[in-house]
Amino acid sequence: MKEITFLGNSLDCIREFPNEIRQQSGYELHKVQNGEMPTDFKPMPTIGRGVMEIRLRDENGAFRIIYTAKIENMIYVLHAFQKKTQRTSQQDLNLAKQRLNEIKQG
Repeated sequence: MKEITFLGNSLDCIREFPNEIRQQSGYELHKVQNGEMPTDFKPMPTIGRGVMEIRLRDENGAFRIIYTAKIENMIYVLHAFQKKTQRTSQQDLNLAKQRLNEIKQG
């Protein structure tokens, strides 16, 4: 089972999600730890190779967890947030990209 490292404030952001979304987040990340794919996900090549986005939704809106499991034997959660618009904001994309670059630079 791969270990998870939460970068920046990503764990705090997940903890602020509504209870049901928090539970779903844990379930989906556990699947990734076991080498499975999340239930609803999308590749995020604009952030980097091997970066994925877990997509969660409930009556409160859309929530996202951006991660990579392609570096070493670790899952890095780069960013977690609630989507406010149809399109992911450039600020959210840039933050995830910045955190990915920090991992690569060591």
